[in-house]
Amino acid sequence: MKYKFISWNIDSLNAALTGTSERAALSLAVVKQLAAAQPDVLAIQETKLPATGPKKPHLEALEEIFKGYKLVWRSSVEPARKGYSGTLVLYKETLPEPTITFPEIGAPEPMDAEGRIITLEFPAFFVTTVYTPNAQEGLTRLDLRGIWDDKYREYLASLDVQKPVFACGDFNAAYTEIDLANPRGNHNSAGFTDQEREKFGQLLEAGFTDTFRYIHGNVEHFFTEGRSIYTWFAQRAKTSKLNNSGWRIDYWLVSNRIAEGVRSSEPLDSGERLDHVPILLEVEL
Repeated sequence: MKYKFISWNIDSLNAALTGTSERAALSLAVVKQLAAAQPDVLAIQETKLPATGPKKPHLEALEEIFKGYKLVWRSSVEPARKGYSGTLVLYKETLPEPTITFPEIGAPEPMDAEGRIITLEFPAFFVTTVYTPNAQEGLTRLDLRGIWDDKYREYLASLDVQKPVFACGDFNAAYTEIDLANPRGNHNSAGFTDQEREKFGQLLEAGFTDTFRYIHGNVEHFFTEGRSIYTWFAQRAKTSKLNNSGWRIDYWLVSNRIAEGVRSSEPLDSGERLDHVPILLEVEL
């Protein structure tokens, strides 16, 4: 069987579906682009939806754009901040109906309440999406982030012993120096500290493959002519995308034993829109 999966940190699905700004329009255009690609599963992070989930305007828009899909969502709830974080997964109605879970991994409070993980269990595999906590400016959340990394690795490994895993999302970590445009100036920046890089390496060592590197090897800057390896471009730097000054912090990881089935893994074009770009995985099992 061939599968097409897409993951994207949208930085507010709420704004994309109901906003009127230029950025909202750019986001909505990408949403429609992804719907046209007809992935079997589309995982979205940082939805910023209300604690009660998508409201009627959100649902009507999603039903119109994603005909033939079902959706499942998870929002940030008290004691966490409302309208923060959040994840959502759309999957084709033609797939076997999955068992859906909203894992709490024993992370420091209030991370487990921030709507960061959704897992779908299909007959032959798991698909799980994550929005990893950011260490934040000044690295004020770095130690808590380290605990999260340990707990998440344990969780993913617990899935892997049951059946193969597809794990996607915003991992908020550029693993190696070739995963960002300016490594020298960012060794003390959130997402590229020694601790975060070490923890991501431990996740891979636990039995998982970074599918982009599996397909493209140690390419730098561009994986094919004119196509950036990076998945995030800072909004504050208006020319970051134009100058290809980005970070690769979004991933599709798979259990090592199914890595040979990966056929493609790459960032997708999102036009002029800054911030995260979607990432595609195509696999044959």
